[in-house]
Amino acid sequence: MKSAIRLSPEDNLLVALEELFSNQTIEEENVTCVEGIPAGHKLAVEDIPAHAPLIKYGQIIGFASRHIHPGEHVHVHNVSLKGFRREIHLNENTSSTESPVAETRRFLGFVREDGKIGTRNYIGVLATANCATFAARLIARSFPPDQLAEYKNVDGVVALGHGYGCGTASNNLGFVYLQRTLAGYARHPNFAGVLIVGLGCEKNQIESLLSNYDLPTDPQLQAVNIQDLGGTAATVRRGHEVISSMLRQANQYTRQPVSARHLVLALECGGSDAYSGITANPALGVAVDRLVRQGGTAILSETPEIYGAEHLLTRRAVNRTVGLKLLERIKWWEEYTAHYQITLNNNPSPGNLAGGLTTILEKSLGAVSKGGGTNLIEVYGYAEPVVDRGLVFMDTPGYDPVSVTGMVAGGANAVCFTTGRGSVSGGKPVPVLKLASNQKLFEKMSDDMDLNCGLILEAGSRVEQMGDAIFDLVLETASGRPTKSEMMGFGEDEFVPWQIGAVL
Repeated sequence: MKSAIRLSPEDNLLVALEELFSNQTIEEENVTCVEGIPAGHKLAVEDIPAHAPLIKYGQIIGFASRHIHPGEHVHVHNVSLKGFRREIHLNENTSSTESPVAETRRFLGFVREDGKIGTRNYIGVLATANCATFAARLIARSFPPDQLAEYKNVDGVVALGHGYGCGTASNNLGFVYLQRTLAGYARHPNFAGVLIVGLGCEKNQIESLLSNYDLPTDPQLQAVNIQDLGGTAATVRRGHEVISSMLRQANQYTRQPVSARHLVLALECGGSDAYSGITANPALGVAVDRLVRQGGTAILSETPEIYGAEHLLTRRAVNRTVGLKLLERIKWWEEYTAHYQITLNNNPSPGNLAGGLTTILEKSLGAVSKGGGTNLIEVYGYAEPVVDRGLVFMDTPGYDPVSVTGMVAGGANAVCFTTGRGSVSGGKPVPVLKLASNQKLFEKMSDDMDLNCGLILEAGSRVEQMGDAIFDLVLETASGRPTKSEMMGFGEDEFVPWQIGAVL
């Protein structure tokens, strides 16, 4: 393995692939380190004058705040970020960059009556508001593993609660997002049955939710109110009765071979490091291109984490309208963050910074590579139902559980989550695969990581090979192979709808 790498011929920065020491020479670049450089961090490969652009991935990631000498560590102490013009190109119309294949890959899924395909077979208990969350959890806990053992085809009963649902105006954007999210989960193909639990006096009334999102009740979608039933204990008894009936029906579903075009893959990155944009993210992008060729769908998200790289996506939009939709979401975020006197440029977290990422531009340029090279078909609002096939974008925060919750509500039936620092999470009722960007992380957190994308640097695996391995693993997981997060029991606490607006 090389000790440092230049990612594009235009770059004036190298990325250290291991810890570098003062006076160590990078022979292939003919540059000598003037100080120690942590693994994953950057060093200058040439003289960079003050205020000159810093180039990585062939793109600007920031500007030198002072003169930087060859071999010098480049990070927050000598990097500034200022506004600059990014060339935005909007296409009138384009054709797909990925030609569909004649023979499709397949996986074993649960075929629902509406034609949608589940990758898991759960019963869900959804709380309308915080005050119904505990009752929902008690209902789910009333089905211990030994009682569920007789339902061989059912993955479990999962309660999804949250801290919202009241204390807000019903025309508030956050309230709309909450109802849209709950409706998306109620319709999700990974649920064979859903019980909605409310308190009775909250703003998020069950009747309003059902009416606003056209959710007709039937034996597999029912609702109860704690106040109507006479309290928590009575609600748990009634919930147990309802779900017992749902379980019998859910157990009738069995896995069947289906086309990979029924996969809706959510793309997420969290706890990123400098290797994420070199290994795990571009490899996931290869898997996305494979999926799109099969007729499937991939959802790119996290609007604050494409900031500074949006020009790379607009030029891939299938038409001008889609490109403008993406730019409108960027503008909304600029105004939204300005209202709270913060800036999108401050997005990298302490873990990102420690891992070698210096600016949001650098982070975003690595993050967008999860979307592969195929065209951008559509842009969706948070938790909106995704109906297009191909690569789409959903407007979400960069906060991982909120982002994943929105994509699952939109219909994602599998999640690929890249990480360089070691994120831990799940996303019931949907399996979440963790893709480690480096081998050290994969070995250190082997109980949480599903695939070692660090082999690209450590063992010379090609990005395309790793992308194929990711796609194969997604199909196996969709067919029932448990993820590491599923084996650990993650998934209920990561249900976090996006909260926006005043709490009244």
